[in-house]
Parts: sequence; C-alpha cells; structure tokens
Amino acid sequence: MSEPKHGESVDRSEEWEFLRQAHLVAAAARPPSSAGGVHHLALLSSDVERTIDFYQGVLEFPLTELFENRDYLGSTHFFFDVGNGNALAFFDFPGLNLGPYAEVLGSMHHLAISVTPEKQTYLRSKLDAAGVEITFEHGASLYFSGPDGERLELLADSLGEMNGKPVL
Repeated sequence: MSEPKHGESVDRSEEWEFLRQAHLVAAAARPPSSAGGVHHLALLSSDVERTIDFYQGVLEFPLTELFENRDYLGSTHFFFDVGNGNALAFFDFPGLNLGPYAEVLGSMHHLAISVTPEKQTYLRSKLDAAGVEITFEHGASLYFSGPDGERLELLADSLGEMNGKPVL
C-alpha cells in the first residue's frame, strides 16, 4: 500500500505543530520585517486593453501608470492601485508567444485582495454582469479568474486577518 499524498485525507496536525514550535515567534517577541512592503506584484497580460477593461472597469482598481518596460523593448508595464499603497502591475511581452496560465511550483497560486463585505457583494454583481464565472466560494472568500486565467480572490477580511484571525 502506498503512502498517502498531501491533499488526500491525511492528518498533518503533528507536522504543523512541529513547524509552529520550531519556527513561529510570538507577536510580542517577533522582530520587525526587513521589508518595507510589497512594491508591486507583476503578472503577465496577453492583451493590455482587455486587462485594463477588467481590472479598472470591472474590479474598479484605477490604472495609475503605463510605460514601456525597461527590460524588453515594445513591452508595456502598467500599474493598478489595489489600495493601502499597494500596486498590481502587468507586463505584456509581444513576440514571445507565452503559453496560457499554468499552476507550477514556484508560480502564483492566487492573488487575494482585501475588500469590505459590502464591496465584495457589489463587485460580485459586476463580475456576474461581465459574465465572469465564480469558481469557488467559501466563507469570506470569492474566487474567479482574470482575463489570462490568473486566479483571483476577493477576501472580505481586513488586511492582516484570515477568517477573522490575525495572521500578521
């Protein structure tokens, strides 16, 4: 009989407790992070205008800047305001013939954006009106895909919380 794989009905509570004991520092004793915050998260876009229409038009994240990517001539680098001084950026890479979104080790699983419960309800109505399929819903989480298949979550929890529990 083969050993069960993660994701199957496996009780990993002992492993998680070991990791908490070995690595988790209580908030009062935790040193400050060396980071100043996430400057931007950069994703790939196959169509700049379609991406702007979705993120600015449907999700109401204002487009804040657009210019040529310094590392790839002819590539667009553009930014959206996702609140609290955070930016979501995109690149297009014309001529590279990039494949579709794929979940692979080291890649992004999903991007969770904090919204109020009222804003989540409102944005869900905009997603529905735009024909965007809600792929999963659980508690305060609403999952769907962006224009290039990127997984997105509108999370009706405050920043620094998950399911009403502090994570920061």
